[in-house]
Amino acid sequence: MLLLLGLCLGLPLCAGSLGEARSWGDTSEPKAKPLMTEFSVKSTIISRYAFTTVSCRMLNRASEDQEIVFQMQIPAAAFITNFTMLVGDKVYQGEITEKAKKNGDKVKEKRNKTTEDNGEKGTETFRASVVIPSKDKAVFLLSYEELLQRRLGKYEHIISVRPQQLVGRLTVEVNLLERSGLASLEVLPLHNSRQKGSGRGEDDSGPPPSTVVNQNETFAQVTFKPTVVQQAKIAQNGILGDFILRYDVNRDKSIGDIQVLNGYFVHYFAPKDLPPLPKNVVFVLDSSASMVGTKLRQTKDALFTILHDLRPQDHFNVIGFSNRIKVWKDHLVSVTPDSVRDGKVYIHHMSPTGGTDINGALQRAIRLLNNYVAHNDIEDRSVSLIIFLTDGKPTVGETNTLKILNNTKEATRGQICIFTIGIGDDVDFKLLEKLSLENCGLTRRVHDEDDAGSQLIGFYDEIRTPLLSDIRIDYPPSLVEHATRTLFPNYFNGSEIIIAGKLVDRKMDQLHVEVTASNSKKFVILKTDVPVGPHKVGNGVTGSSRPKGDGKEDPNHLERLWSHLTTKELLSSWLQSDDEREKEQLRQKALALAMNYSFLIPFTSLKLKKSAQPMEKLEDTHGMSAAIGPETVMQSLRGAPLQPGPALKEPYTPRIKISKTSVDGDPHFVVDFPLSQLTVCFNIDGEPGDILRLVSDHMDSGVTVNGELIGAPAPANGHKKQRTYFRTITILVNKPERSYLEITPSRVILDGGDRLVLPCNQSVVVGSRGLEVSVSANANVTVTIQGTIAFVILIHLYKKPAPYQRDHLGFYISNSKGLSGNCHGLLGQFLNQDARVAEEPARLSKNLTSPPFPKAGERPETVLKVKGHQVPVVWKQRKIYNGEEQIDCWFARNNADKLIDGKYKDYLAAHPFDSETAFGLGTSRAL
Repeated sequence: MLLLLGLCLGLPLCAGSLGEARSWGDTSEPKAKPLMTEFSVKSTIISRYAFTTVSCRMLNRASEDQEIVFQMQIPAAAFITNFTMLVGDKVYQGEITEKAKKNGDKVKEKRNKTTEDNGEKGTETFRASVVIPSKDKAVFLLSYEELLQRRLGKYEHIISVRPQQLVGRLTVEVNLLERSGLASLEVLPLHNSRQKGSGRGEDDSGPPPSTVVNQNETFAQVTFKPTVVQQAKIAQNGILGDFILRYDVNRDKSIGDIQVLNGYFVHYFAPKDLPPLPKNVVFVLDSSASMVGTKLRQTKDALFTILHDLRPQDHFNVIGFSNRIKVWKDHLVSVTPDSVRDGKVYIHHMSPTGGTDINGALQRAIRLLNNYVAHNDIEDRSVSLIIFLTDGKPTVGETNTLKILNNTKEATRGQICIFTIGIGDDVDFKLLEKLSLENCGLTRRVHDEDDAGSQLIGFYDEIRTPLLSDIRIDYPPSLVEHATRTLFPNYFNGSEIIIAGKLVDRKMDQLHVEVTASNSKKFVILKTDVPVGPHKVGNGVTGSSRPKGDGKEDPNHLERLWSHLTTKELLSSWLQSDDEREKEQLRQKALALAMNYSFLIPFTSLKLKKSAQPMEKLEDTHGMSAAIGPETVMQSLRGAPLQPGPALKEPYTPRIKISKTSVDGDPHFVVDFPLSQLTVCFNIDGEPGDILRLVSDHMDSGVTVNGELIGAPAPANGHKKQRTYFRTITILVNKPERSYLEITPSRVILDGGDRLVLPCNQSVVVGSRGLEVSVSANANVTVTIQGTIAFVILIHLYKKPAPYQRDHLGFYISNSKGLSGNCHGLLGQFLNQDARVAEEPARLSKNLTSPPFPKAGERPETVLKVKGHQVPVVWKQRKIYNGEEQIDCWFARNNADKLIDGKYKDYLAAHPFDSETAFGLGTSRAL
């Protein structure tokens, strides 16, 4: 088995989709493409912390082994916590281990090379590929966790829905709980800016079609379950885009919201109604030769918009740089209509030329800001910012990145925040990231094909309104330990400061909190004592995925939030540090946390181990919790846990030996008795319009199958007066809920509450309430009921039919385990029986070859014993599976007289949806 795992960042291999078309394996037959039968995502968000689980089921329909690829785009800020694969009946369970020099089967991380962006928000692509045997299946289960960040006054939870093909069972479910209350909640239209060939729905003004939102003051459940038709209207290629949930919470206290659970606390600080601080800002724009064209034009347009947004109390300047540093003014100027107009004219006349002197441009900008602060008696407290934009690497002046970083840090002295924007794939993003990390800023990436202007404006909007500076949050050291970062240079309107930590004493009654910060003309000091009780989230809310009765506490979402935030801060410090000893200490701390909480970080690997746990155990009614691991997933806040549908082992193409027990052709019945290795066949010469009861188990399993005959003239010189075929197969399912299936050569109608019409010329899988229907285009339809009953209906089509030919269906019983011992019908009555030959001609042998339809009298008659009957039979050969296989069978003449219970007419149904309670009662009723 070939196994490849990877966590990629914008590499050509990883385009941010689930199962790219080019990754499915080369095949000349379109129907051999691996079929995705299910794609489901379930997220649980508790107090801004999101647990997400992805389940994807794939089927290799090809006649040879094939590589199947699972890809999932996840937020860059998220940590993968587990990955499990089910290949056939084998389970490969993920385990987070310390990264070794040789990775083997482990996840390979290629960080900082490039980042897939989603708007301003970075994404990474998890990719796993495995070779699946012919006609076998694979299930991929991925879980990850993230702490949602507040931007522009909202939290956004983004789920990538890019299955790369239309999916029969596609579900996204988000459960949201915020104790402080939901102030706003909206579901955005599907967003998909970069995927070529993707589309949008007909209505882009609101939530995607089929989205349902249920909410109260503190809880919301959002579900997105588009049908195949709805998916096709959005994007025929299955690239639907990002499903985005956006919300905010109520904020009553100026000190912020503090939550406590089982010895851990989290403090959310996002004050409002404060006057903005003045900004001292220098815009540093790359005008080297590589910025020629769209990039520079869009950047200029964005800066025009930003200059208009500056407030009268702000001061600004503009620098253009290539191999020369071009400064608009030798000092910062105040914001007036004239200065904004002159700044726009200067930017407009910038022309791209020369190389890239990053160090020189930064040093010049820092000098301008330092001089302004030093030589002006600034009564109001202000915030100094550099907004730095480039599309390349340093090529002129100082080009050593370590020296550039050191020069910048020494010059800013912690008083200037640098916000960096990298455009395109040639930029040194690692340098920009460290420049921002070391200088209290943020960094973003903009791809060439994106709208660089709107990206820049969106980034600026996040930092346009500073409200506080020099923020310090203190807790009594005797009461709190292992707190995350408590010093912050700035707080911008619409964002949020988050601190988490451990309480020394779980039984303490209150926690003293003190916040100090600078705001405009004064210092702000906030003090309060927050009540700390044995707080638990309300009943039925936390919902543990850990099986009850193991003696352990439920997973604590605040503990995982603390561990997530602490690990992020350790990784950030490790990235900034230049001291090898300090870096190793930080690495060890981050590694210990990641190992303890199952986080995939640059110092850990995800190794797959073959599990002894059987596949059925992983796919039981408890959903995916067993596969994902109890510590990593919190189950649904309300309602039943996620239940993956039954896994089909049955093949999906007509070339496969499904089962010999069938009825096909005009019509020829075949019954297989595997215990005695005998096969019996018979004909039923019905009339056009007759409806034959094939399987009748209505009282027990709740399943009935009827077939309606259509007539055609008999071939010339034949012994028959006419031919009959099945033109319609109806399947009635009564448990656990009623569903009706009507199958013809051209379409499948599924009525299980919602009526769904599926064309037979397109491959698709749909399922609900224990019923799964898979259509293989112009080949067959597979119907699976509760995972224990499966029927395959072959589709026979004629391009140029002869007068005696009709498009028709063949019916094959693939799995009958779920049918009861009382099952009846023309085929059903034999499923729990065996047969034996009472008298077999001596001259008959396995190697005997004879005409496929021997004439009566050519062979001595043989007696077959079945169901207490003694049936005279003769030996024949027949073709089944659309003529792909020839079988030997014992043929019972005269409409199966003495073989079947009763007579042929006893098996006639009154109408296609007729189901009788028992054979021979003479009564029937509709489901």
